Amino acid sequence: MRTLVRKMGNSRGIIIPKPLLTQIGLEHEAELVVENDAIVIRKPERKVRDGWEAASKSIAVTGDDILVWPEFGNEEDAKLEW
Repeated sequence: MRTLVRKMGNSRGIIIPKPLLTQIGLEHEAELVVENDAIVIRKPERKVRDGWEAASKSIAVTGDDILVWPEFGNEEDAKLEW
């Protein structure tokens, strides 16, 4: 597919047809890199802890955030001074 490079403010840009974006799953953010004299557009990799914040809030709201292992100590802990 050929497309025009257009002036967009002080930059240049191209319009990417929606079917192409849908085909690779791009919605709001893209990763751009130059490889072998070509501009490559990729879907960004998910961050390692992406979604953890929302999941932990959901767990807290439902009250399912109790300890899996109850707190326990060693027999000698009562003698310790802090």
